[in-house]
Amino acid sequence: MGYKNLAACVADLERTGALVRINEELSSELEIGSIQRRVYQAQGPALLFTRVKGCSFPMLGNLFGTLERTRYIFRDTLKAVECLVQLKIDPKSALKNPASLLGAVPAAWHLLPKEVGDGPIMANRTTIDQLPQLKSWPDDGGAFITLPQVYSESAAQPGVRHSNLGMYRVQISGGEYRQNAEVGVHYQIHRGIGFHHAEAIERGEPLRVNIFVGGAPAMTVAAVMPLPEGMPELSFAGLLAGHRIEMVQRPGQLPIPAQADFCITGVIDPEKTLPEGPFGDHFGYYSLAHHFPVLKVEEVFHRDGAIWPFTTVGRPPQEDTSFGAFIHELTGPLIPTVIPGVKAVHAVDAAGVHPLLLAVGSERYVPYGERRTPQELLTIANAVLGQGQLSLAKYLMIACHEDAPQLDIHDIPAFLRHVLERIDLKRDLHFQTATTMDTLDYSGSGLNSGSKVVFAAVGEKRRNLGVELPSALRLTEGFEEPAVCLPGVIAVKGPACTVPKGEADPQMEALCAALEGVEGLESFPLIVVCDDSRFAAKHLDNFLWVTFTRSDPAADIYGAGAGMVCKQWGCKGPLVIDARVKPHHAPPLIEDPAVERKVDQLAAPGGPLHGLY
Repeated sequence: MGYKNLAACVADLERTGALVRINEELSSELEIGSIQRRVYQAQGPALLFTRVKGCSFPMLGNLFGTLERTRYIFRDTLKAVECLVQLKIDPKSALKNPASLLGAVPAAWHLLPKEVGDGPIMANRTTIDQLPQLKSWPDDGGAFITLPQVYSESAAQPGVRHSNLGMYRVQISGGEYRQNAEVGVHYQIHRGIGFHHAEAIERGEPLRVNIFVGGAPAMTVAAVMPLPEGMPELSFAGLLAGHRIEMVQRPGQLPIPAQADFCITGVIDPEKTLPEGPFGDHFGYYSLAHHFPVLKVEEVFHRDGAIWPFTTVGRPPQEDTSFGAFIHELTGPLIPTVIPGVKAVHAVDAAGVHPLLLAVGSERYVPYGERRTPQELLTIANAVLGQGQLSLAKYLMIACHEDAPQLDIHDIPAFLRHVLERIDLKRDLHFQTATTMDTLDYSGSGLNSGSKVVFAAVGEKRRNLGVELPSALRLTEGFEEPAVCLPGVIAVKGPACTVPKGEADPQMEALCAALEGVEGLESFPLIVVCDDSRFAAKHLDNFLWVTFTRSDPAADIYGAGAGMVCKQWGCKGPLVIDARVKPHHAPPLIEDPAVERKVDQLAAPGGPLHGLY
């Protein structure tokens, strides 16, 4: 049942033709990452790079590169996981179908990690500089571990029951880190390790941390699962792996998975931070250098025949897109059990995941009202914004289930159309200003700081959306090239933004004044000002990426005929989002031309990678 280690998974995928060995010598600095991204875009196989320049360990990329391959890897256990999820949703289902318990009972046994005295992971020791030094983008600050499993335990209540296994990127070279002695641990806000770190700081103690790489594929997935408080990721890993996770216990140390490929052990100094980054991230921009915790390295273990799994991230879709789709399949049905009234949520990958969240909820507060207004939807929206990683959402668009029971939350054009047809822009925009936001989002007022907005849409259609530009549309100086992105949505090319952070842009205000009362714009409730309107209108993913990664609601939302009523902001005419690149934004990811030419040549006819991408 399931793979006990990474080598078994690699062997099976190779046997079935789902993995290709690449025996060409390649550099882990830019080349291997570029190839992995190319093969992902081609929906190609997993890749085992057997000759990594300057390194004795092979690298495994694109393991989870397709949803189909990810399902195949966990094919033996998915039914048991689905059974337990269904029991959580509807405990009475076991009475209706008692046979379903036959799969659930042994699966529950796998939730318990198994203590062992030794394991393959303890076979060898090495140093940080001997590990694969993956650099994904030209301006990355050094080499990073991109599929780490960072393990910590509560200082006040040690043990697996109060443990956290998270995927927090780890910088292993560059910057101010002492080689082989220190590595950087970058964790974002609202992550489990943060609670453990806070406990350790309060107690004046270093936080002991182990970083695992490889092992059972279930360990990697468990590290990114948004599990409820109180459920250890190690338990979920056992459930998904189909066997109890064996953990090597050592006196005075944290446990280590017996089947891991690598493990770095050490402690985080409660009083020390160092600049970590830059790093090309999944927003499609660099996250810049900021001070983050430092792990003092004690030991580095690896098993015989160790394999180094990795991924690279960048503007979606990337391999982590498949991760997200798989996780949603497993956990999506649980959302209504966590937040009463919610029917479904969808974190939009093309927009960088956290910047845009779509939701459907019930509106039952006044079912007899002739014309409904958002009421229960606002309660649900507040609950969503207070729930785990959903709390990082920047734009939350929520629709009423009763208005359109058939509405598919994953059909983004249909969902946006539904909302834009119904929203009252004078009443249905609800802001949270000066609040926390995603650590990787540089559109706000500072690191972890920005704003949020809820678009709440209830009731009958109040407008028909336009699909052709209004003939009366005239733009102010500097604004040009209007283009229809979606029904009811226009993109406009604006002048380069030079306004300092936190200040209103007079040119945007002048544009909104000119738009007020323009005939035909009543069919276009949303206008997006950007640097390249043709690019934004060319593809849905472009529109989503530009609009929601490059704007901060409180600072960048304007409107024609805007005003305040009892501190409620709204507008009479179109809502206008300033999605231009701002002076304080992080730079976008740009590939190295020389490296890309070499990668092109490798895949040319007669080249060693021909046919892969």
